[in-house]
Amino acid sequence: MYAKKFGVERSKLMSRLWGDNYFDPATKKWKTNPTGSNGKDIPRAFCQFILDPIYKLFDAIMKDHKDKIEKMLKGLNIQLKGDEKGFTGKNLLKTVMKKFLPAAEALLEMIVVHLPSPVSAQKYRVENLYEGPKDDEAAVSIRNCNAEGPLVLYVSKMVPTTDKGRFYAFGRVFAGTVKTGQKVRIMGANYVYGKKEDLYVKSIQRTVLMMGRYVEPIEDVPAGNTVGLVGVDQYILKSATISTSETAHPMVQMKFSVSPVVRVAVEPKNAADLPKLVEGLKRLGKSDPLVQCTIEESGEHIVAGAGELHLEICLKDLQEEYCGGVPLKTSDPVVSFRETVSAVSSMTVLAKSPNKHNRLFMTAEPFPQGLSEDIDNKVINEKDDPKTRGKILSDKYGWDATEARKIWCFGPDTTGPNMVIDTTKGVQYLNEIKDSVVAAFQWATKEGVLAEENCRGIRANIMDVTLHTDAIHRGGGQIIPTARRCFYAAFLTASPQMLEPVYLVEIQTPDNAVGGIYSCLNKRRGHVISEEQKIGTPLLHVKAYLPVMESFGFTADLRSQTSGQAFPQCVFDHWQQVQGDPYKADSKSAQVVTSIRKRKGLKEGIPPLDNYLDKM
Repeated sequence: MYAKKFGVERSKLMSRLWGDNYFDPATKKWKTNPTGSNGKDIPRAFCQFILDPIYKLFDAIMKDHKDKIEKMLKGLNIQLKGDEKGFTGKNLLKTVMKKFLPAAEALLEMIVVHLPSPVSAQKYRVENLYEGPKDDEAAVSIRNCNAEGPLVLYVSKMVPTTDKGRFYAFGRVFAGTVKTGQKVRIMGANYVYGKKEDLYVKSIQRTVLMMGRYVEPIEDVPAGNTVGLVGVDQYILKSATISTSETAHPMVQMKFSVSPVVRVAVEPKNAADLPKLVEGLKRLGKSDPLVQCTIEESGEHIVAGAGELHLEICLKDLQEEYCGGVPLKTSDPVVSFRETVSAVSSMTVLAKSPNKHNRLFMTAEPFPQGLSEDIDNKVINEKDDPKTRGKILSDKYGWDATEARKIWCFGPDTTGPNMVIDTTKGVQYLNEIKDSVVAAFQWATKEGVLAEENCRGIRANIMDVTLHTDAIHRGGGQIIPTARRCFYAAFLTASPQMLEPVYLVEIQTPDNAVGGIYSCLNKRRGHVISEEQKIGTPLLHVKAYLPVMESFGFTADLRSQTSGQAFPQCVFDHWQQVQGDPYKADSKSAQVVTSIRKRKGLKEGIPPLDNYLDKM
């Protein structure tokens, strides 16, 4: 429209309509400074030619200036048909904007213009997406987006079907072509290359094209496209890699910017409905990639989500969609905590095996700042080459280079942010007990010593080991419980502490409502970290930290304090130490430990060191 009016090429004019470009109507020339030839300020080209006309159109329609509307519609070449001519106000505005700037077309055009095609994107993305060697047949096929090569497909989401309890496995074909009836290898989230666990060889019943709410059957789908698979849902929990190649490694698992830190216990009102609840929880766990459904030792069914609102939606779906309307009882939301240590062990602890023939000596110490986050983000992980990993730990975190290479394992679940380091010198038979010590560490970090919560940021050092010469006297039954007691004793001598999850809260609010935000946050142990004025608007963008355990009912409280003017958004950000000493009865930390132990039905009070420590 403007290109025709000014007689300028479209591409040239488009570059003028963004950035520091100004049009001086007096001289009919483009400038890069906002002062006109008459000395007055002139508006930016984007505001003058794009925003102002849209504002004027909005204003004319909402104030029902018919002459202006007709003139503008004629200029924009918009024609109203039939009933549309009788529309006024919001209805007319919607109709006009749909014809003038259709959002779907604008979004699709933006995707086509700005996002790289799979052929060009996969050339550089394969380095981050594929876990195996970057020169094997699957990696080469992904890099070239080769439809003729071996199939590599990543399933990212399970989409419920109209059939009760069945799912489409929705994913993207990175290489090869997926076909109906094709025999494939399904590598689940826990699959490790070379092992049989979580690996299935099955046939794909049908391939479908998922187009919004419609599903179209299709014969085959080549590389670079998304696809829905039928008949593989019972072998996939949340995500999986599917391939036809025997040598293909799995794709890297998706990472989420939030973690499930809020939990509720769910049970049916009628005991007879328990099988429906169990089935419903399985389906909920499949359909939502973030939610975690587990069964506690006490028999409780736990649903963990990212926050209060996420959990509310999950429970609504669970009751109405996945359990067929079965009435459910839910507990109050419970926050997951973590246990850590805040100092180096005050002594080297000793634990003897039940037969008194084996002795373990250990200490514990906290991780340097930032290491736990690096492990969470997979910058450092259990699959890294020990030499490379050791170099990073010695250069970045100042660890001893020899010790940094002798990491036995990570924990809990072999991937968590805790480590066992072998600092011994010349111990006989040490490798024979490695598996037992690793198993004990997984157990000890899964259920910490203070309140049986997961551990975080702890380095356990094996200082010395004395073992019986006869292998029968140093088996798993002797070493695992001994190593667990030794880990617990080491944690207790290293100033144990509790960690709580913290939300980053982003609040948009007018200037006059800031007082309500501060008073609301102060009551809930929150604090503001930044406050920015949104340029050109009366709105403030406030960022604050808020402990998750204080966040229940925060949104409602904030709205009431600010007369509904503040809009908060909460996202999990980090873990922080709970204030106080867990051994002092009146401290916040001690209250947290007591409430968790009471909820889990454990003995009152933190176990004394004597329970785990042996004398020489």
